[in-house]
Amino acid sequence: MEKPLEKCLDEIAHSTGVSGVLCADHKGLCLGVRGKASNASSGTVAALAERVAMLEPGSLDPVILLESDNSQCLIHRNSGITLAVYKSPETS
Repeated sequence: MEKPLEKCLDEIAHSTGVSGVLCADHKGLCLGVRGKASNASSGTVAALAERVAMLEPGSLDPVILLESDNSQCLIHRNSGITLAVYKSPETS
């Protein structure tokens, strides 16, 4: 499983406008990180995805967009894996 995950993280990290990417399991354990993303935030990212999904039980897991003046973070959980992609607003 490690090789496909590493390849996927590398591909996302090298996409246009992406400054970082983080992948965490359902308990918040960091499975991989690239760029400006921090493995220290994996628990917070996974917990946020879990909490937001509780807003509409039975629906598909939502895509969360956190936005500030100088960055964006898109978070999505699927099958117990949470992915966070960090972007710069001027390139998104």
